[in-house]
Amino acid sequence: MNEIGELFQTSRETSGLSLEEVSKDLNIKVEMLENIEDGRVGAFKDIYELKEYLSTYAKYLGIDATKIIDEFNEYMFEYTSRIPIKEIEKTIELKIKEEEKEEKIASPYTKQSKKYHNYVYVIIYIVILLMVLFVMLWSIKQITVGQNETHEISYRK
Repeated sequence: MNEIGELFQTSRETSGLSLEEVSKDLNIKVEMLENIEDGRVGAFKDIYELKEYLSTYAKYLGIDATKIIDEFNEYMFEYTSRIPIKEIEKTIELKIKEEEKEEKIASPYTKQSKKYHNYVYVIIYIVILLMVLFVMLWSIKQITVGQNETHEISYRK
């Protein structure tokens, strides 16, 4: 990235342009142009915005913009390929945990109901089964306790 910045700076100085003139012509802040010429990629929040600045600045100075973008892409590939996979996985896990913590806003039509664990359903089924057994035993007791059985037939006159 430093080579790209140096190329821009030497081309600009060779053309006799100041950063302020380029800033006015391209409608890019002077600080951004300085960051580009110094090779400070970290000063930009968005890579795509930086690519647009590089392309615009290259065209303004008469440099092949596609070549500059290709060099920048190679630089970014080399830079990002040095990041260990474990760091990438850790970052992804942290992002997922943060998303889970955030309360999600949903309309009544897309609202998701709470999911209960299986043990809640098992407990409910056991309670219902016990209640049914209790009612059956109670009803059998009520029917059989009040009955008097006789083995003899008696007649009243």
